[in-house]
Amino acid sequence: AMPVKRVVALTSLYDDLDKAGRDPRTRVLALEREACSPEVADQLGLEPGSPVLRLERLRFAGADTIALMHNVIPAGLLEIAKEDLERTGLYEFLRQNGTVPDIASQRIGARKAAGEEVELLEVEPGDPLLTMTRTTYDASRRPLEYGSHVYPAESYWFEMTLAEP
Repeated sequence: AMPVKRVVALTSLYDDLDKAGRDPRTRVLALEREACSPEVADQLGLEPGSPVLRLERLRFAGADTIALMHNVIPAGLLEIAKEDLERTGLYEFLRQNGTVPDIASQRIGARKAAGEEVELLEVEPGDPLLTMTRTTYDASRRPLEYGSHVYPAESYWFEMTLAEP
C-alpha cells in the first residue's frame, strides 16, 4: 500500500487523503456519550467524569485500512451523528458548525500492535504502529477535541519543516 505522506500541519487525515486523491472512507465503530477519564479530562480542561462524546473510527484509503482513531469531544460542543462522521472528516465537520480548529499540541510515538488493533488494522500482533495523540484548540484556546490514533507504520510518514529557534 502506498504510504500516506502528511505535513505537520493542523489538517485532518480525511482532508489529506482527499487532496491526494486517495478516496477516504470512514467506518464509525462507536459514537457515545460517556464520563471523561481523568487523563483525557486533563487534556480537555474538564473535571474527571464530565460528559463527553467518544468517537471511534476506522479510516480507509481506497481498500487500505490506514488508521484507528479515537477522539473525545466535550459534550455540548456540537451535535454529531454517525452519518456526519462517515461523510467527512472531524475537522471539516467542526468548521461547518462554526467551531474552527486553530492550534494543536501533538505527540508522535510508536509501539507494537496488540488487542483489537490487530484485527481492525489488519496487521500481525507485534507489528509496529505509529501513535499520535493530539489536543486541538480554537483561537480562544478552548479545547475542542482530544485524539489518540494508531497507524500501521508502513502506511504512514510525517514530513516537517524545521526552522532555527
